[in-house]
Amino acid sequence: MASAPSSSETTAERQRVTAPYGSWKSPITADVVSGASKSLGGISVDGDGRLVWLESRPNEAGRSVLVKEPGKPGDEPVDITPKEFAVRTLCQEYGGGAFSISGDTLVFSNYEDQRLYKQSLHLEDSPPLPITPDYGGPSVCYADGVFDSRFGRYITVREDRRDSSSNPTATVVAIGLGEKDIKEPKALISGNDFFAFPRMDPKGEKIAWIEWCHPNMPWDKAELWVGYISEAGDIYKRVCVAGRDPKYVESPTEPKWSPKGELFFITDRQNGFWNLYKWIESANEVLPLYPLNAEFARPSWVFGLNSYEVIQSDEQKTLIACSYRQSGRSFLAMIDVRHSSLSLLDIPFTDIQDITSGNNCLYVEGASGLLPTSVAKVTFNDEKSEGIDFQIIWSSSPDCLKYESYFSLPELIEFPTEVPGQNAYAYFYPPSNHVYQASAEEKPPLLLESHGGPTSETRGVLNLSIQYWTSRGWAFVDVNYGGSTGYGREFRERLLGRWGIVDVDDCCSCAKFLVESGKVDGTRLCITGGSAGGYTTLAALAFRETFKAGASLYGIADLNMLRAEMHKFESHYIDNLVGSEKDCYERSPINFVEKFSCPIILFQGLEDQVVPPGQAHKIYAALKQKGLPVALVEYEGEQHGFRKAESIKFTLEQQMLFFARLVGHFDVADEIAPLKIENFD
Repeated sequence: MASAPSSSETTAERQRVTAPYGSWKSPITADVVSGASKSLGGISVDGDGRLVWLESRPNEAGRSVLVKEPGKPGDEPVDITPKEFAVRTLCQEYGGGAFSISGDTLVFSNYEDQRLYKQSLHLEDSPPLPITPDYGGPSVCYADGVFDSRFGRYITVREDRRDSSSNPTATVVAIGLGEKDIKEPKALISGNDFFAFPRMDPKGEKIAWIEWCHPNMPWDKAELWVGYISEAGDIYKRVCVAGRDPKYVESPTEPKWSPKGELFFITDRQNGFWNLYKWIESANEVLPLYPLNAEFARPSWVFGLNSYEVIQSDEQKTLIACSYRQSGRSFLAMIDVRHSSLSLLDIPFTDIQDITSGNNCLYVEGASGLLPTSVAKVTFNDEKSEGIDFQIIWSSSPDCLKYESYFSLPELIEFPTEVPGQNAYAYFYPPSNHVYQASAEEKPPLLLESHGGPTSETRGVLNLSIQYWTSRGWAFVDVNYGGSTGYGREFRERLLGRWGIVDVDDCCSCAKFLVESGKVDGTRLCITGGSAGGYTTLAALAFRETFKAGASLYGIADLNMLRAEMHKFESHYIDNLVGSEKDCYERSPINFVEKFSCPIILFQGLEDQVVPPGQAHKIYAALKQKGLPVALVEYEGEQHGFRKAESIKFTLEQQMLFFARLVGHFDVADEIAPLKIENFD
């Protein structure tokens, strides 16, 4: 039998202010959200065992800076990157893997000129020195580099756009680290469309790498190779380790050598899930370490992913620290390779991105429903069988816990799709504000988010931009539609040939499921999304009648236009996801403007190379001519995804006000200057 509420609980309930959903006042303002939008671009450990991380700063116009953990507890972290530099690579447009550290030597890609620079971490006044040629502009990019101590050089992926910006040449090159004249990089590996993860063995005698070709994306089909290096530093023999066996369609990723020279990697060859494997060089065979229906990796949208570390490799045992995703959450685990056993490490994170080994510890990039994206130091016991200390070293939003009483915790939901017997997943966030309540008769408006990619995954972690909505009285749901990662290849491939159908149906099914569950108001359903999520948003508004308004952030309106203008990495992506030119036409919202029937607001960066601004212009002009309420916001200096604090803030506030005015039927508590809405104001 349930106990009766205490007098303090009933008093608290009586003291809450009754006000319509959406009109609640919250201290989680757009300024707080934009200021807390620091993001990580990678972590590493220097020769002293101190953590180095790359953080993007919205308050510095999105500049990315390398920062070093302080030497003494209580001291402030130290910026490594001088003011005139920013660490970021444009390789494959999405970048990643922009720096690497060996001992006290740092090599990084400088954003403005895309050249590689070498910097000493011990000499504080030592300026970064270029190690790649000056081509007169950012026409050659580098990513995912590693040091080759045998030959005193740096091995990295190079993307050369000098002959063609739309079809650049990819190679793996070697770059000298000496102090003499800068030389043209030496090509080691070439001949395919794409390369990633060049990784040297401990003796510098072998190199492993991943390669793939059109029309595949790296998560569709790829190959893992090992090359043997001669005394002259060239590759004289090559062996394909995974990806060419006709029995399997697989996408190997993240090769890594142990200190003993064993090669480990991740692939999805047997059960459709990315699992860890070991290469048996003598027989050129691969063996699974611990088969599990769980994802030990994520799709390589960016370079430099690091999902596991070999933390012990000796005569007694080989231990691998790893993270994996299962049933919508992450786990940190230790695999004993010899005994094929797995043990879990108990930490507060329910979501883990990358891990890096330190001195008897792991640095883990993760988050949870109550913790924003952070880096934690997990210290082991002597047997490395459990973590005995968990300490946050870096946080994207160190002050956010003061708003904890306003937080809405994510609830993982599984809902039926249009296909009988097939379910999809989402994280539902109910309205939450300890100061307010709505009347018992009212149900909250819903904002549904469709994630980008579309081969990506939304995760149930503390995100202040979501809390911005829920603390004002909105319900929010973040959908992992068919095609998302985290649930194996079969779930991921639901979208092949059916983009614009499966994702749209699943988003509509999720919204209807929440209405039928009595959790949200069916007359106030809104949808938002960025990039591919913007396409799903526009397609849902054009081809279905579930939602009453939408916001597209740098979203796709014309699939054929996108295919014609797409950068090399994704230039055949749509072929797999949609199909023919006719299919692209029939699934492009821009070609069916007459089917739109509700208000839309569009946000677009004017320097976007992934979804060119012409797409937003085209949909805006068509909707304006049709007479639908529509608004277009364009940002100078923004690319694909907004990095500047003022852009993040303005986008959030204007979405809120737009939905409130056109669908919500309530006044927002914040003072926001309204944007002119065509065909409405």
